[in-house]
Amino acid sequence: MAHSQARWFEGGTFEEAVRELVRLAACELPDDVEAALRKAQAAEEPGSTAELTLSLFIKNIAMAKERQAPLCQDTGLPIFFIRHPEGVSQRRITRICRDAAAWATEKPYLRHNAVDAVTGRNSGNNTGEGFPSLHFTEGDDPAIEIGLILKGGGSENVSCQYSMPYAPLDAGRDLEGVRRVVLDAVRRAEGKGCPPGILGVCIGGDRGGGYAESKHQLLRRVDDVNPDPLLAELEGRILGDANRLGIGPLGLGGKSTLLGVKIGKLHRVPASFFVTISYMCWACRRRSIRIEPDGTWRITG
Repeated sequence: MAHSQARWFEGGTFEEAVRELVRLAACELPDDVEAALRKAQAAEEPGSTAELTLSLFIKNIAMAKERQAPLCQDTGLPIFFIRHPEGVSQRRITRICRDAAAWATEKPYLRHNAVDAVTGRNSGNNTGEGFPSLHFTEGDDPAIEIGLILKGGGSENVSCQYSMPYAPLDAGRDLEGVRRVVLDAVRRAEGKGCPPGILGVCIGGDRGGGYAESKHQLLRRVDDVNPDPLLAELEGRILGDANRLGIGPLGLGGKSTLLGVKIGKLHRVPASFFVTISYMCWACRRRSIRIEPDGTWRITG
């Protein structure tokens, strides 16, 4: 495995690939998200506040790409999801991801966001305890796949978790109960999460695992279809219900409150039933990359 690892990490190509991943996530919105925003704009009343707001978002996307500038002034917390084959050094990948965050801060593609929770001091380079956030999974694929989302503070603040049953909504431990609490989360967020948003949802798991999986769901394309037919139906129903709430872009009213709903599930212990919702703002900054054992790489999402 040492020889295989050397091919991955020799010549600086791995570092180059991760730096490009961070740059793309910060400055260029994925095509499917932009397409969803354009579709949302077309659905709003011409000349309405919602239509104007969405047109400004689309203009912002074009300007950020042209100038290679951050899509939003809050460049958020970089969250890496890394899938690798057996024997690859997680410490080495962690170091490369941290170095990429520091490099992107210096460019600057990222704002100085890493603040010590006790002293209040900013590290100045987007590194610190748990910053950036990394999640590792070992798999059988010979390549290394890395997904990255940049999670802004405004959308993170309105993310939430429900313990079921949830009496205030008469929400039980079933998919109807899930629908009720997810819509409640959207109502509570209103314009504070910078809608139209995308929801990552996890049914089950423990409290910490639920949040990790709900964020992992945000790596899915807006236009994909859940392979589980029950969850696919639930995603579509929640999306339709949310877009009839009238919250609209930035909470100013309109038909476009959500662009997508992505739901995953984890096994749970009998005593607990958590529903975890991670809200992502309209600037859904996510990118994915695949790095082959010979060091070649390509952007995959």
